[in-house]
Formats: sequence, C-alpha cells, structure tokens
Amino acid sequence: MSSINVRAEVMGTIEKSMDDLISTYLKSIDTNWQPSDFLPDSSKEDFKDRIDEIQELSREMDYDLFAVLIGDTITEEALPTYESWLMSVQGVNQEIGGGWSKWIRAWTAEENRHGDLLNKYLYLSGRVNMKEMEVSTQHLINDGFDIQTGTDPYKNFVYTSFQELATNVSHRRVATLAKQSGNALLAKMCGVIAADEARHARAYTEFVRRIFEIDPSEMMIAFSDMMKKKIVMPAHFLRETGGKIGELFTHFSDAAQRTMVYTTQDYIDIMKSLTNEWNIENLTGFNDAAEKARDYVVALPDRLQRISDRIKVPEKGYKFAWIAS
Repeated sequence: MSSINVRAEVMGTIEKSMDDLISTYLKSIDTNWQPSDFLPDSSKEDFKDRIDEIQELSREMDYDLFAVLIGDTITEEALPTYESWLMSVQGVNQEIGGGWSKWIRAWTAEENRHGDLLNKYLYLSGRVNMKEMEVSTQHLINDGFDIQTGTDPYKNFVYTSFQELATNVSHRRVATLAKQSGNALLAKMCGVIAADEARHARAYTEFVRRIFEIDPSEMMIAFSDMMKKKIVMPAHFLRETGGKIGELFTHFSDAAQRTMVYTTQDYIDIMKSLTNEWNIENLTGFNDAAEKARDYVVALPDRLQRISDRIKVPEKGYKFAWIAS
C-alpha cells in the first residue's frame, strides 16, 4: 500500500473519534468568550474613560513589546491562509459533516476571535497606524506561506503542534509583561488567547500521538523531516508597504527576542517538550529509517543549544511603520 493510501487510512481511523476530540479540545460557542467580553462597551457611560485608560497604558508600553503585539495580531488575522492550508491536507474531506472538515472549521472559528479582539484593542489604543497594519495583514494573506509540509497530514500535525505551543508562549509572555506594567486588561486578553492556544496544542499533539500508535515509522520520519527543515513561523513572509516578502520578519523576530517574548531558547524547549510528549526515546516498532530519524531528533536540541548560545540579538533601531508614535 502506498504511503498516501496509508496516511488516508490513518486519517480515517482518527476521524471516527472526531466528535469526542472536538468536545474534549474545543469549546461550545454558546459558552465561549467573545471579544466584546473584554472591550469597552460603546453603549455605556464609562466608554470614553475606558478608552482613555487603554490609550494611556498603550503609550507607556515598551516600543519593542508593542511591535510584537502588533505582529502577533497580524499573524492571528492571517487565519484564512491557515484554514485553506489545513483543508488541503490528505484525508480531509471538505464537505460539510466530514469529521476533519468539522474540526478545521470549529478550530478556525475559535482562532478567529483572537485577531478580532487584538485588532479592536489596537485600534482603540491610539498608538497604531492602522492602515500600515492592515496593509501588512493583507500582504500576509495574499503572499501565503511556505511551511514545507505539502499536503502530508503527519508533517502538518507536527507543524501545528509546534506552532500552537509557540503562539501560547508568545501570548502568555505578552500577558505577563503587560501585567507587570499595570495593564490588567491587555494581560487578561492575551491570557485567554494563550489558554486557547495551549488547548489547541494539546489537540494536535494528541493527533500525532495517535498516528505514532498506528504508523510509528512514517510518523517518526515525518517528525525528523520537519525538524531538519526547521519550523518556520506563520508570519515569515511579513512585510510593510513597499517592502519585499519576508523583509520585516527579521525585525519582528529581533523585537521578540529582545523582549524575551519568543526566543531561540523557546524553540529548543518546545522541541524538547514534543519529544517528551510523544515519548520518542522509548517508542518501539521503528524500521531502520525511523531509527535513524529518532537518533537525529533526540540529538538535535543539544546541537541547537550550541548554536543558540552564540547568537547575538541586534540592538534596537528599526522603526516599524505600524507604530504611530
């Protein structure tokens, strides 16, 4: 049987449990939080006072941290790219009612709230050049991304497992820094988004765990292949008005490093956590190619650590067009 047919069969096996997986890892729309739960209510008398407070606290935010918050928002708003990409994965039937399409639509619906909430907050902050931010968002959706997974579900779920953990780290760190500076509202907002990302990460790591049980060698090879290519961030094509594709991402990444919101050390730590989560060192039933793949994955964190220890983050200097002042 070809690897494509095997993958389709594995996806079909997991799909039989999709109703239980959705009820475990996603929340009911009727009980879930919505952006309006956190934002000032324009019908209330204190609306202007609450906006004044948001704007005052935003002006006081560290420049790099504010840039990271905007970049995170743009990343969340490029959601159409992520949904269309997942819908193209082998084993996903796009018809309404199919288990995998049901998951992807429900996951997308939860994720959609993140960009909505942060976008409205930034608009109210008075510190953002909204047109520049909107241009970057449109570019990011228009340019798409190249995460080197193709339509392989095994590689895609390695990517989503890693990426959901990375976004959890980023939003959680912004929440922590916001709280330390007295911005309780932003801290609460980023905190609930981080909680969503953590829950979604648990779902995707569960998908991979089940694949390891059914098709261990091919799953191990796919994991190794993604680590060799390196997990790229969804916003790796980020740019501003007149800029080249990907030109802005380095500056965004540097700002995240300087603020310690997301670092090369976090990349290494996430890889270690996934290796532990999937019990890579103790799995059995691998063929020779998978054994070699396991050896590579197990040794990789130490190699990356040596590289990370030599990396020097550039000093501040770049002025983002997104920030009005």
